[in-house]
Order: sequence, then structure tokens, then C-alpha cells
Amino acid sequence: MILPYRGDDSDVIRLKVTGDLGQVLFHFYNLEDPASIRDAVKHSNVVINLVGRDFETKNFKFKDVHVNGAERIARIAREAGVERFIHLSSLNVEANPKDLYVKGGSEWLKSKYEGELRVRDAFPNATIIRPADIYGSEDRFLRYYAHIWRRQFRSMPLWHKGEKTVKQPVYVSDVAQAIINAAKDPDSAGRIYQAVGPKRYQLSELVDWFHRLMRKDQKRWGYMRYDMRWDPTFLLKAKLNSFICPGTPIGGLHPARIEREAVTDKVLTGVPTLEDLGVTLTTMEQQVPWELRPYRAALYYDAELGEFETPSPPKCIEARDELRLFA
Repeated sequence: MILPYRGDDSDVIRLKVTGDLGQVLFHFYNLEDPASIRDAVKHSNVVINLVGRDFETKNFKFKDVHVNGAERIARIAREAGVERFIHLSSLNVEANPKDLYVKGGSEWLKSKYEGELRVRDAFPNATIIRPADIYGSEDRFLRYYAHIWRRQFRSMPLWHKGEKTVKQPVYVSDVAQAIINAAKDPDSAGRIYQAVGPKRYQLSELVDWFHRLMRKDQKRWGYMRYDMRWDPTFLLKAKLNSFICPGTPIGGLHPARIEREAVTDKVLTGVPTLEDLGVTLTTMEQQVPWELRPYRAALYYDAELGEFETPSPPKCIEARDELRLFA
């Protein structure tokens, strides 16, 4: 396994122990440097493109990563003789998505749609997987709603209170298994798969459930949902967050994210899903309580000074010294 990486090597070095000695190799690359990409893929028979951005920075816009970068990787992989190319896109991609909360619609979904077209032109037999919101350890879905920055004091702003948005999140291990199965199945070449979970949920019900898992006493914490369309300060906070922290917005809160979360997941009929790749899907009821356990309120109890009486020292057991001689 050759894992091309950007940034600092300390971000990926922990993955070295996921394989046997010499099986996991790292290669630094730059998305805008074709030579470094060519060096990374020239020894591979399968290339999986997981490169993406949730928000734009001064160095990389959505088009730079999702369109130009994806096309560049696919083209170089084909030129290097790679047999299979698997590209991760997104559910709900379309050329002109309807704007809900941010004017102009989701630029993220637009760039993902255009990226699919460019990848297919560069590598005609590419397998495209369109995942819904992916949850799991250190994800950007559960942790996004669990973060205090996503709330307004003790309230949760959602588009139409979350009652007009339907989501079908998918577990990260199911997506990983689908990628492996697709790489091994020659019939998956040139096809598109929708990576969605086994159940559909109203976003309002999901967020309420997340909160119950983290806070036992609803009355004490004063939790409530409200329509964020009537709260201009929330959008202002998201814009200010992106301006102050352009590299990594606090809590993952930025305008592109809150626009995308308002979009209802659309599962197209006739397009295969992960079950067609032989994946047994994991339900959220099975996994989410475990993933949100670190965010539980009062997970650890710190006693106040003098709250409990000082315990008496333990009783000791009297013992006699004995000398035994063995002949």
C-alpha cells in the first residue's frame, strides 16, 4: 500500500502499523505537481482517490481539488498503466443545486459533479462511489453536531428546524469495505455506486438523538431546536469563523457546510448501492452510541473538597516470622 500524503508526515505516520513490516509506504506529493503524482502511482495497479476539501482556502479552491486535481490524478493513473481507478465523489451531486441557506447553492456539490465528468473523461473505466455523510471515529458528521461551536448557546439552529431535511448517513467501515470489494470485482469498472446507510432519518430526529446520548437531563441543559433562517447571527458566525480560521474553521463550521447539511439525500433508482458490492450495512443504532461516548456530559465525576469523608486506613494482618529448616 502506497499512501501519498500532503502536509506533515506526523499526520499519517500512525497508519504505518496498520500493515505488516514493509506493507505500508508513504510518499509525499503535491496536487499541482504532476511529477510527484506520477511517482506515487507508477508502481500501483489500483489507485483510490480520496482527496477532497470541505472548505476553500487561499491556496486551494473547490475546483482546484475536486475538479482539476481529480482529473489530473485520473489522467496520470491512466498514463501510468493503472488497471483500476476508484474515485470518491458525493451523494446529491448536480450541476446547479438549489440554494437553500447560502445564495447560489452548494459550490461543493457543483465541483464534485464536475469532477465526476472530468474523471470519467480522463479514465473511462473509473469506478465512482457517491457517499452520503460518513460517520465513524474522528469523523466530520457526529463531531460536527457534537461541537459546542455548532450550537447557539444551548440551542441548535437547523434549516426549517431540521424537519424538511432527510439524511441517510453511512458508516465509514462500510464505505471502506465497498472500496475493497470494488477493486476486486472487475464488473464494477465504469459504474457508479451510491454509498448510503440502511435507514433514512429526519435531520431533526437525528440531532435530538445525538443530544440525548450526550446529555441525560434535557431540562437541565435547556436544549431546543429553532429555524436558523430567522437567525442572521448564525450565518455571520460561520462567515466570521472562516475568516478568522481560514486553514481549519473551529468545529468545521463554515457557510459551505451549513448549506450542504440542509440538502436532503436523494437516492436515485436504478443506481446500485453498497449492497450490490456485497457489503452488509451497519445501522446507526449499532454504532453511534459508541462513537458519541467521549462526548457524554459528566463522563467523569470530580468530587468537591470535603464532599466525602476521609476513609480510614485499611486494616493490617498480623504475621509471625517463622523459620523452617528442610533437611
